[in-house]
Amino acid sequence: MIVYDIESFEKKKSKKWIFWTILIAIIVIGIAIFGGIKTAEYVAKQKEQKLAQENKEEQNTQQNKEIKDSNSNQQDTTYKGLTKEQLKAIDNIYDSKEKVAFLTFDDGPSSNVTPKILDVLKKEDIKATFFVLGTMVKANPGVLRREREEGHYIANHSYSHVYSKVYANKNKPLEEYNKTNKLIQEALGDSNYQSNIFRFPGGSVGGYYDKLKQKAKKKFQEKGISYLDWNCLTNDSDGAETKQAIMQNLKATSKGKKSLVILMHDAPNKDLTAKTLPDVIKYLKEQGYSFQNMYDVIE
Repeated sequence: MIVYDIESFEKKKSKKWIFWTILIAIIVIGIAIFGGIKTAEYVAKQKEQKLAQENKEEQNTQQNKEIKDSNSNQQDTTYKGLTKEQLKAIDNIYDSKEKVAFLTFDDGPSSNVTPKILDVLKKEDIKATFFVLGTMVKANPGVLRREREEGHYIANHSYSHVYSKVYANKNKPLEEYNKTNKLIQEALGDSNYQSNIFRFPGGSVGGYYDKLKQKAKKKFQEKGISYLDWNCLTNDSDGAETKQAIMQNLKATSKGKKSLVILMHDAPNKDLTAKTLPDVIKYLKEQGYSFQNMYDVIE
C-alpha cells in the first residue's frame, strides 16, 4: 500500500511537471510571438517614419532649389544696364532725320538659315540686330559667336517664346530675359555681356497679355533694360510665302518713313527670308537708306 502511494505520488508529480513545463513553454512561445509581432511593428513604423522624413527632406531640398533658382533668375548683381541717355536714344529710334534702316531678325540663331543671312550681310558689309531665343542659343552657340564676331548686335527675345510661359506673371518676362542672357554669356564666353534690349514676343503692346506687358516694362526699365518693337515688316512669319509677297509688305510698311526697324526672322524654317534678303537690301539702298544696328544707337 505504501509502495502504491509512492508510485501514485510520483506519477502525479510527473504529470504536474509536464503540465507546468508545457504551460511555461506555451507562455514563453506566446511572449516570443507577441514580442516578435511588436518588434516587427516597431521596425515597420521606424521604416515608415524614416521614409516620411526622407521624403520631407527631399521636398524641402527641391523647394529650396526652386526658390534659389527663382532668386538667381531675379538677381541683378551682374547687371550693367543702359544709361538714361541710351534708354532715351532707343525710345527715339523712330525719330531719325535721315533715312536709316535697322535690319532685325527674331527667333534664331538657327544652324541652317542664320549662316546664310550672315553671309549676305557680310557681303553687303551691313551690321544687323539679332533678337535671339535662349533655346536656340543653347542649340547653336557657334552661330551666336559668329554673329558677335562679325559685328552684329545680339539682343534678347526671351527663352521660350511660349506666351503662356513668358507671360505667366509680371515677373516672368524678366526671368526669361535673365535665363537667355546667361546662355548668351556662356555661348560667347563672356560673363560681362549684357543684351540690354528685349523684344517682347508678339510685341510690347496689345493682345491678351497687354496689361501684364506694361507691368513687365517697368521692371525692365528699373534694370536699365530697353525694349524694341518694329515699324516695318515683311510678314515672313505671317503669310508671305514668296519673294514678291515679302517685298510688297516691305514696300507697303516702309512708305513715308525715315527710320525703319524692320522685322524679319532667322528661325530654321525661314529659308525664304535668307533668299529674299539681297532684294530687301537692294531696294532699301535704292530708296536712299543707310544701315545701322543697335550699337550705333547706344554707343
